[in-house]
Amino acid sequence: MGAPVGIGYLDGPRLARGFYAAADWVAASRDDLNRINVFPVPDGDTGTNFSLTLRAVADALRALGDASLSDTATTAARAAVLGARGNSGMMLAHFLLGFAEALAGSTTATSTEIAGAVRHGARTLELALDEPREGTILTVVRDAARAAEVAASDSPDVGAFVRRLHAEAQHALARTPDLLPVLKEAGVVDAGGKGFVRMVEGFVRLINGDPILAVAAPHADEAIAPAAFMDIASERDFQFCTEVLVRGDNLPPGNDVRAAMHQFGGSLVVAVIGDILKIHVHTDTPEAVFTFAERWGRVDTRKAEDMRAQHRRLAHHEKRRVAVVVDSSNDLPDTALDRHHIAVVPLQVMFGTETFRDRIDLKPDDFYRRLRTATAPPTTSQPTPAEFVRTLRASRGEAEEVVGIFVGAALSGTFASAQAAVTAAGIDHVHLVDSRSASLGVGLLALRAVELANEGWGGAAIAEELRRVRNQSGIFITVDTYENLLRSGRVTKGKAWLGGLLDIKPILDVGDDGRLRRVDMVRGRENVVTRVLALLDRALTPRPMQLRLGITHADAPDVAERLRTALIAAFRPREIIVGPATAVIGTHVGIGAWSVAYQVEDGAGVST
Repeated sequence: MGAPVGIGYLDGPRLARGFYAAADWVAASRDDLNRINVFPVPDGDTGTNFSLTLRAVADALRALGDASLSDTATTAARAAVLGARGNSGMMLAHFLLGFAEALAGSTTATSTEIAGAVRHGARTLELALDEPREGTILTVVRDAARAAEVAASDSPDVGAFVRRLHAEAQHALARTPDLLPVLKEAGVVDAGGKGFVRMVEGFVRLINGDPILAVAAPHADEAIAPAAFMDIASERDFQFCTEVLVRGDNLPPGNDVRAAMHQFGGSLVVAVIGDILKIHVHTDTPEAVFTFAERWGRVDTRKAEDMRAQHRRLAHHEKRRVAVVVDSSNDLPDTALDRHHIAVVPLQVMFGTETFRDRIDLKPDDFYRRLRTATAPPTTSQPTPAEFVRTLRASRGEAEEVVGIFVGAALSGTFASAQAAVTAAGIDHVHLVDSRSASLGVGLLALRAVELANEGWGGAAIAEELRRVRNQSGIFITVDTYENLLRSGRVTKGKAWLGGLLDIKPILDVGDDGRLRRVDMVRGRENVVTRVLALLDRALTPRPMQLRLGITHADAPDVAERLRTALIAAFRPREIIVGPATAVIGTHVGIGAWSVAYQVEDGAGVST
């Protein structure tokens, strides 16, 4: 452990780095937090929810970059509301709302000012709860804030204050079983409270220079979660953990929303910040909640998870049979990756001397803003071996087998690096699939892999089936300018000059050898959509019974929406996914490019 370092003040970059460490440290103990989750219902997801909420905060702060303390705290609070998952995530969001409010307008803060912000965060959380209960995260946050405020008056050292806050939070956490009988019965502390302690501990580890390491797996005799043995109290026995996010210019006050939502269930938490309203409620009628929420504005996201099914699964500690891993070029939305528990290995994007992890440090919106003003084009690099080993080992720890699906080997060295990482690290029961594609050509295969895993297929059988599906699927890609193809060597300077002069747009696909090839040239941007639809019509005749489609665009949402409407009318796919191309794809195709991936799943292999 490194020697403690005196810190005179907190500023925006320091707060952001603390959240990065906190997010990683909570993620490392996610499974342990899930295992002890018995309140308000024993559904075993507090660790996942708390971790994903903190990850949303960390991602938003990376996109923000260096900023004032006030802007950093406000961004963290807004991201927590937008990304809040479950009861614990909503409670963390309320704490951060109060914390940010206390620091409004500040560029730096002393230990005394930080202590006041923590206290205000605890008070904001308490006032926001419909059913404040002692022995929960509320107790941990409030009691730690009180004691740490005294410590702040004793020393101006921010590091000493954070260490004291952590120590007091641990003491408060240890008392939670005495305050909440269900915790004492299960022999555990409160999972949400422990999540808060772990978050503060992440800040402490950053200050001390300690590494962020994975938490050891539980011993065999403690592998089954205590929550599995707990009955759900009758007054809390609602089926669905329901969340809805509403956007609007004239949102009602949080108290009015809570009053209206009482009729639907319990464990109600509501957050309002600016034009965002987030509601969490346990209910038997999620659709009624969604419909009611529409009166306040536009419903952006909705979620309903079956808590009874989650509780039943806790009694069976067997690992998932198969986990799915992809690289960051897959272009699936983050919501789909989270929902299906698909792990991502990030490629790297470089702007000059700055290096970013695709989709983690650099989201698509931020990438295209940078790209429009960049003086030199960005470049990309495959994932580091350490990233592969870390992700594949973590996935192997959660499942009996792993299926990894990566950008085509003829298009990138990513697949070869994955093979080398598996061999060098000695990770067993990993099945790698060369997608012979990119973008949603990878992503759609991952969705099919998840479905097969849920049906009980083994890893080898899934990999073989994906190769069969891959061979009857494809992708069409077009670019708006030739600059990126010219840099990649895929067109000559003469062809690029002539194409630009005559406004000729290439249409590319991926051949059987996995390499890009030109299938057509079309004059004029408007004619490209018509020609791609014609090529799809030919490729999908006769019409398949099981068809998935995907559209990705490089900052060209209008074209993507036009395509979506046309594709639904023409092909009636079982699913169509539309979204922006991530930074690593956008680097190679340039602004204005778009693609349509089609996946034909007709026929079937044999599950083993």
